[in-house]
Amino acid sequence: MTELTRTDIEKTLSKVMHPEINHSLVDLGMIEDVVYKQKHVSLTLNLPSLQVPVKGILVESIKKALADLDSSIEVEINIEQMTEQQREKFMKMAKEGWKL
Repeated sequence: MTELTRTDIEKTLSKVMHPEINHSLVDLGMIEDVVYKQKHVSLTLNLPSLQVPVKGILVESIKKALADLDSSIEVEINIEQMTEQQREKFMKMAKEGWKL
């Protein structure tokens, strides 16, 4: 297997879909600050509210996508609440893409 790059990581993350919205987490502005170094990925997962019921599903979806890419990757996910501006953009996209 060839050495993975940050581009490989970002491409994989861009395919992780929100379970309730027809958009990827990247497109929704939920994933930021991606750092890949020596088989370790750290990133920030921005949530509209820290109490969203799908938080665990989102975290597991990210970890699974990266493990499917390379099972030896360690993943660190920092969870933060979106800013008001991020939340407004998220809500606009969410309304357009709700899976009903």
